[in-house]
Amino acid sequence: MARNACRLSMAIALAFGASAAANAAQVYTHHVRDVVHSNVAQQVSSLPASKLMSLDVVLPVRDEAGLDAFVAAVTDPSSPNYQHYVTPQEFTARFGPTQNDYDTVVQYLTRYGFTVTGGSRDGMDIQVIGPVSAVEAAFNVKMRTYKHPTENRMFYSPDREPTTSLAIPLWHVSGLDNYSIPKPLYVKKSDYAAAHGISPDAVVSHATTGSGPSASFLGSDMRAAYYGGTALTGKGQNLGLLEFVGTDLADLSTYYKNVGQTNKVPITLLSTDGTSTSCLASQSCDDTEQTLDMTQALGMAPGLASLVMYIGSSDTAMISAMTTHSPLPTTIGCSWGWTPADPATLDPYFKKMAAQGQTFFAASGDSSTWSASNEAWPADDAYVISVGGTDLTTTRAAGPWKSETAWVDSGGGISPDGIAIPTWQKIAGVINSSNKGSTTHRNGPDVSANANFTFYVCADQTTCTANNYGGTSFAAPMWAGFVALINQQRVAVSKKRIGNFNATVYPENESGGKLTSTYATDFHDITSGKSGSYSAVTGYDLVTGWGSPKAGLITTLVNSP
Repeated sequence: MARNACRLSMAIALAFGASAAANAAQVYTHHVRDVVHSNVAQQVSSLPASKLMSLDVVLPVRDEAGLDAFVAAVTDPSSPNYQHYVTPQEFTARFGPTQNDYDTVVQYLTRYGFTVTGGSRDGMDIQVIGPVSAVEAAFNVKMRTYKHPTENRMFYSPDREPTTSLAIPLWHVSGLDNYSIPKPLYVKKSDYAAAHGISPDAVVSHATTGSGPSASFLGSDMRAAYYGGTALTGKGQNLGLLEFVGTDLADLSTYYKNVGQTNKVPITLLSTDGTSTSCLASQSCDDTEQTLDMTQALGMAPGLASLVMYIGSSDTAMISAMTTHSPLPTTIGCSWGWTPADPATLDPYFKKMAAQGQTFFAASGDSSTWSASNEAWPADDAYVISVGGTDLTTTRAAGPWKSETAWVDSGGGISPDGIAIPTWQKIAGVINSSNKGSTTHRNGPDVSANANFTFYVCADQTTCTANNYGGTSFAAPMWAGFVALINQQRVAVSKKRIGNFNATVYPENESGGKLTSTYATDFHDITSGKSGSYSAVTGYDLVTGWGSPKAGLITTLVNSP
């Protein structure tokens, strides 16, 4: 096979006009981990030439400067183009790869022996499967295995940055390494206790007023606490959840049956790259994250037009699908964390979401202060809305908000990926001596919601639990549901969706170095508690962001320009 791959490589090089060595086209993003570059990770062997690999080849946007200008205008409340969103097809026509470029890359990959399995020009990607020998020949790399420096396992990686003999550059090639395994951002109370050297009973639970078993909180309790109304249900809105693993909807049915409620929202399990949508405990699959994501989103917005679980093994494949699927998910929750080789990998898609009026929430994490060893991505990306955690109490079961403090493990801080501070965090007064934020790098989170060990959870086709799970993974889908309420009301008064609301929320609540009069009606300002290096303070802070939502935020954002 290796001999055939060599002949094929030479033939294709001639077909495309030059050898790879003489004409190595650039791939814009990085793919080789620092531990490989620096030889910190011990090389063990080579991947077998016949081993099949699944890749997602992403093409760059066309006219990146024009796209950046468009995104700046469409998210700027002072711009005449504010919220003048484009459709996926309009985006492709203005900023996506040309049909010729897309077809050229498809031809290149198939001639090297890859089989195209998915992707689209609108999605800017081509999903392929092929042997390691084809990967090495097409991208001028050697696929090696290495001993992971911090985990008890092996990982594979290319030995150098990929290049091609194409005349056009690529943006990224997903699937070339498995150094970072995505993790759900929920926490089990027993694991938290073990990590802190205490008894699980010593982890205080404040769920004394929930509607669920043992007074635990349901998704509907979060709706009652943060919205408190009945008129808005998310009607007409489509919500998406990003999931690296499938689910068993029987667990969602068990949840609703046990709490005496009914789900009326149609749910679709969509495989974005051939990943199985099933998750059975008998197969050692855990759908805790996937089920709790649904219960929190549906609890906040019980009248959605649809909820789609975008399931995949590749981050680019899932995000690509989220920007092209019909109906387009207008609000999205992501409760997973992983460490990309290059934190810019998804930026073309996040910019596309901003251009299309999509709102993307990412859980900020459950390990306190962000650091190089405690990664924040994708929550520290400048184009997403980062969601931290709080400890909530309510007046009674299904009752209104009573009080809230910072959750002790809420992820937040200054971007460990060195992401530059966005314009909306440069507003005078947002970053100050009280919150100790950075004036040069992205700060997080932006907002927050309940994340303490106070929830009712059903998963894995077994006994449901009360007050055993917490984490910012509960808070992100809550916020996705809350924005569905905002979008429903905006559409009702003939306005566009709110989109990436950071550019709107920050100036609405901070102006001239002072908090605005609307801040008290928009957010519960959480001023007590701390997490790691930062404390909750008046106004914006690096533990809870602006705070948790009030119903008044809906009015503010419906009345915004």
